[in-house]
Amino acid sequence: MFISKQVNAVAIAAVTLVAFSGAAAARDQIRIVGSSTVYPFTTAVAEQFGKAGGKTPIVESTGTGGGMKIFCEGVGVDKADATNASRRIKKSEFELCAKNGVTDIVELKVGIDGLTIAHAKGGKPVALTRKQVFQALAEQVPDKDGKLVANPYQKWSDIDASLPDVKIEVLGPPPTSGTRDSFHELFMEKGAEGFDSLKALKKADEANKTKDFEKVWKSVRKDGAYVEAGENDNVIVQKLEGNKNAFGIFGFSFLEENASKIEGVSIEGVEPTYENISAGKYKGARDLFVYVKKQHVGVVTGLDKFVAEYVSEKAMGEDGYLTTKGLVALPKEEAEKVRASALALQPLDGALIN
Repeated sequence: MFISKQVNAVAIAAVTLVAFSGAAAARDQIRIVGSSTVYPFTTAVAEQFGKAGGKTPIVESTGTGGGMKIFCEGVGVDKADATNASRRIKKSEFELCAKNGVTDIVELKVGIDGLTIAHAKGGKPVALTRKQVFQALAEQVPDKDGKLVANPYQKWSDIDASLPDVKIEVLGPPPTSGTRDSFHELFMEKGAEGFDSLKALKKADEANKTKDFEKVWKSVRKDGAYVEAGENDNVIVQKLEGNKNAFGIFGFSFLEENASKIEGVSIEGVEPTYENISAGKYKGARDLFVYVKKQHVGVVTGLDKFVAEYVSEKAMGEDGYLTTKGLVALPKEEAEKVRASALALQPLDGALIN
């Protein structure tokens, strides 16, 4: 069964690619979709690519999840060439791509981002722990006896008297966003692990191959404490300016870009700064990616050159132009490995995806 499916996928890819090659002249402009967080970085690379003589690629902000769906639709002149992602591609997405004939995917890890919680500028500085963030936003939390109950916290001060005596209101991305996925993994899961009862639940899941712990940290309360504000971070900034007591969830690059309007919250005593993220001190750090269809290289004009521009030292290096946009550069040795793999257009091994 597996072999027949694999052969079928290869056959689809081959037929599609032949048709695509014949229609190559119909499109000489690269099309990219995906993450709103990675969007400004890819846009900057697209602009540099255009200045160097290529046709400036079209870059659309569709969210990581939405971008993956578009990217995995298939191979052809009417399909996207690349997608931005604020998390690594999921196993299910890789399999969807393969099912639709997208069999050679090149992964570019382009840099590091810090996932931050911020509020309007001028308010009293706030410091949080990931355990407190979990307590504020999870649908169910442990009571004093460790039993899971519906989240009772209405104000931040209900969680800890040192926190603001204001209503809990956090504006963040929808489920289709890679930022939302990262928030769950970096903040909610780690926060849940701060409770002994939930640590025990995690161990029980590992032993019994169940997912009860995962259900807890992936849940978000639906009583208005968490507000899905869409993929447009600018909308969240505007709402924070109108409500000084609210918090918003952003990538570090957007926080830095709007430093005159919003400021980040320290997490476990560490401020979300470039230096802290780069040094691995800030616990909300995540890798950022771009995925490219190798099958489109050679048939969509300049796609390989665009990849080369993206992974160049002048773009993603420590002093590259992407750092001026807020991207935290990869460590030099890792960047060199990414560059070598990208320039060789080495396809991603699906076995390495969790």
